[in-house]
Amino acid sequence: MDLRDSLDVLMFVAACAVLLTGFPVAFTLAGVALAFGLIGMAFGVFDFGFMAALPQRIYGNMTNEVLIAVPLFVFMGTMLERSRVAEDLLENMGRLFGRLRGGLGFSVSIVGALLAASTGIVGATVVTMGLLALPTMLRRGYDPSLATGSIAAAGTLGQIIPPSIVLVLLGDTLANSYQKAQLEQGIFSPETLSVGDLFAGALIPGLMLVGFYILYQVFRAAFDPKSSPAMPVEDDISTAELYRRTLQALVPPVALIVAVMGSILGGIATPTEAAALGAIGAILLAGERAGGMKRAVRSAAAALIALLLLTSFMDLRTARTEISGIDQFAILAAYILCAIVAIGLGASVWRLWRSGVLGEVSQSTARITSMVFVILIGAALFSLVFRGLGGDETVQEFLTSMPGGTTGAIVTVMAIMFLLGFFLDFIEIIFVVVPIVAPILLMMGVDPVWLGVMMAINLQTSFLTPPFGFALFYLRGVAPDSVTTMQIYRGAVPFVGLQIVALGVIALFPALATWLPRLLFSAM
Repeated sequence: MDLRDSLDVLMFVAACAVLLTGFPVAFTLAGVALAFGLIGMAFGVFDFGFMAALPQRIYGNMTNEVLIAVPLFVFMGTMLERSRVAEDLLENMGRLFGRLRGGLGFSVSIVGALLAASTGIVGATVVTMGLLALPTMLRRGYDPSLATGSIAAAGTLGQIIPPSIVLVLLGDTLANSYQKAQLEQGIFSPETLSVGDLFAGALIPGLMLVGFYILYQVFRAAFDPKSSPAMPVEDDISTAELYRRTLQALVPPVALIVAVMGSILGGIATPTEAAALGAIGAILLAGERAGGMKRAVRSAAAALIALLLLTSFMDLRTARTEISGIDQFAILAAYILCAIVAIGLGASVWRLWRSGVLGEVSQSTARITSMVFVILIGAALFSLVFRGLGGDETVQEFLTSMPGGTTGAIVTVMAIMFLLGFFLDFIEIIFVVVPIVAPILLMMGVDPVWLGVMMAINLQTSFLTPPFGFALFYLRGVAPDSVTTMQIYRGAVPFVGLQIVALGVIALFPALATWLPRLLFSAM
């Protein structure tokens, strides 16, 4: 191995080592890249001209419409977290299913899936359910390991169930890698990969994973009844009243999820436009729960749904030479509906601003978004220097030399990502590892949607794997002292096994990830 080859490997190892010290990710990636770029120049094996591409990379990220979905989805999730949606869902679902053995575990998995589809923020979901559901499960006699494992696993569903920040970032990175792979193969009219394709591809595997969680809890309830006892029936609430409360808590977030995902999968809106729709819906939902001017807020929500339906069936474009009378009437109705939405949105914003919620949500959104984009800039510099040192060729030679061909290369990449997930955050893996390995795998003929779903589930598994899973850390921070760290670890292990099984099932049956995108978009 000559100096050029050893520098790229040393650069990657150095970046991982510095990240393990807890130094900020963006500065680590940029600092290591600059240091190794200068070392490479000193030895004459790196052309500093690679750095000239950095401003264009940053400008490309700034003008990337797909990445606008990141702050919008973060805002949507944070706003829903503050609007007590999770509390109402857990309370009523717990009462509804709690009469069954294992019922509280079922409700945690179902609510986790709903929160994943509406917030997509793992830390917030795990902490919220840990504070709300864990004390109840322990008080009702649940095995601490089963209770903590169920909550941690349900909290990580935000990684795979769309709309997810992970899928947005992964979809954008894979889209660039797919285009690069096709150009290097001499295909100058490349096919495109969209975040919508990845959302559609992840939907069935995500729901399958929820089913695996519930089946495991059914198994535990059947063969170990003491681990998940049934709750006693509360006489003060009738069955009809319980169903009414559950529907009242369930309908608003489900309607928002259906509106966001339906607009994407139905081809009505791009993921970025759907994220804006989700942000508006979250403001209306939080404003309605804040009290005051509820009629205006509910009218706005109804108008928003009507706008979606109108967009589905009518051509509302105004920049046309000829507009039929029916379309003119539809456009006028759309203007009226937009005005109603604006009034309700203004009422919600006023209430949320007065209560201080809007300021907290905006600050949280700004912090998370800034972190993501600063890491993105550091990762861009890292990838430029890595390629300048010949890292691409080294990785390609390594993967193509693996026994088993394409299958061996995929297994190797998945194993590396799984191990890196013990120490690195998903953002670091997406921005650093995926751009290096994805073009090589895609040039081998791997389906990009299938690869994206496999990577997303792999990243989700890393959140749960002891001893470094981030979801376990989040849960440890809010769990009572009576729950030991080893109980949390033992509880997570079966769910990690279920996720590995899910990876195997999707590997054996790729259509689970590729069928729905092909049906909806005919893109692949």
